[in-house]
Amino acid sequence: MSTLTKYKFEGTEMNNKLLMGHPSGLFILFFTEMWERFSYYGMRALLVLFLTSALMDGGWAWSREDALGLYGTYTMLVYFTPIIGGILADRLLGYRNAVALGAFLMTLGHAAMAFDTPWALYLGIGLLIAGNGFFKPNITSIINGVYKNAQGKKDGAFTIFYMGVNAGAFLGIMLCGYVGETYGWHYGFGLAGIFMFLGMLQFWFAQNIFGKVGLKPSKKVDISDAIENEKGKEKSYDDVPASHQRDRYIVVGILAFFTIFFWAAFEQAGGSMTIFAKDYTNRILEGGAANVFRIANTLLTVVPLAIITYVLLQLFKITFKKYALSNTFLGLSFAIIWIIVIVMLKNQFSQTSTEIPASWFGILNSFFIISFAPLFSKIWESKFNPPATVKFGIGLILLGLGFSVLAYGSASIPQGAKTASVSVIWLILAYLLHTLGELSLSPVGLSYVSKLVPGKMIAMMFGLWYIAVGMGNKLAGSMGGMIDEITTKYSMSTFFLIFTIVPIIAGIIIISLTPIMKKLMHGVK
Repeated sequence: MSTLTKYKFEGTEMNNKLLMGHPSGLFILFFTEMWERFSYYGMRALLVLFLTSALMDGGWAWSREDALGLYGTYTMLVYFTPIIGGILADRLLGYRNAVALGAFLMTLGHAAMAFDTPWALYLGIGLLIAGNGFFKPNITSIINGVYKNAQGKKDGAFTIFYMGVNAGAFLGIMLCGYVGETYGWHYGFGLAGIFMFLGMLQFWFAQNIFGKVGLKPSKKVDISDAIENEKGKEKSYDDVPASHQRDRYIVVGILAFFTIFFWAAFEQAGGSMTIFAKDYTNRILEGGAANVFRIANTLLTVVPLAIITYVLLQLFKITFKKYALSNTFLGLSFAIIWIIVIVMLKNQFSQTSTEIPASWFGILNSFFIISFAPLFSKIWESKFNPPATVKFGIGLILLGLGFSVLAYGSASIPQGAKTASVSVIWLILAYLLHTLGELSLSPVGLSYVSKLVPGKMIAMMFGLWYIAVGMGNKLAGSMGGMIDEITTKYSMSTFFLIFTIVPIIAGIIIISLTPIMKKLMHGVK
């Protein structure tokens, strides 16, 4: 905790009191984003499971095709609406009001989904989509504003912020999944809403720490300075010949096209892979296997939560006197989290056998990201840093290899079977390979958009990039919805082989385009 720094951060004097070398306001945004991701991924983990579960299990007994179709539409629109939310914040609302409005709409959306009626489901999903559009683009814009005169610290700031994203996803999937599958689906949806509400309140009552940042609409949302060159200053590619810039747009378009293939397969995590975990995986563990899971799950849960709680206590030391109400809501949210975690772990250790929740496997993605992101960052900064197309190709191939593991693991499942009991190891290995693929492709894509596009076009091009991601999500739902048709005609192994072959072929193709793409980039590396 210090105020000594060569940088001057925007906002109030308190915002220049540092935690981990960064302004205390960053951690207000860290926890706000953490609870938003908790609610989003907690709800996403439950949606398909709830819709496809039998009526006697509290579900709606939808067909897998219909459930995955709704899932795909929802995740697609989540990536479409930030364009609108960014424009409205830019011209009318301001970033802080947009974040608060988005959080409020998402709170209402989760509250609606706590009711067991079709109209409440559709209303809830609509509110979540609209709320995400206001929230997602504008909370990062506040970070940009805070670090306006501290460009050299911004990479570290976004790294910390990204950890909040993954911490929220991790806890949301684990705890909403546990509550939903153990006590009732709508309790899980409601729990996601509680934390979104508390996150909104802690942001609202501490927002004055940012001073004028995000308070008044600016003429232009400055996203381009979020990614800098190695000297900490924004690098401009605006002054290039028109023909060169046209070629760079072509590169962005090609990368976006291959991005669709990646997300169409990767987002099976919330769809067909969740169904595979629920109906085709042996999740009941006994004896030594049960004890191994209990210990591993305890460490996976308690260690990250303890670290984040420590950060929370350090923030309290700085901000509690000035923003007591905000800190109270934040402290309450953590108290609830710890109570749920203790009850969950106590119940698991008191049982003779343990049933792994089907939603639990989703936490592996966040865990592996947190574990391997520093390694990938080091590789990209070393002499072994490959071209963008090679990174994309590696990401697609690793994704395909993850599905090849599932194809192999499901080879023993009879044609057309609705249930089976294969080992959990196949899902764990698949999530590991998928996450390594994500780290090779997803951050790289955003980085190259910022490098290849002139500053005046960056906001629009990021919006178009997310549309490509949204299209991949919709395609994921449509393709995942074919699981019953393909497994009936062929086999479960054939279903996963499709997601093996297509990404690997796409990866080989984009690697083969490396010489052409390097020429079209005109010096951008």
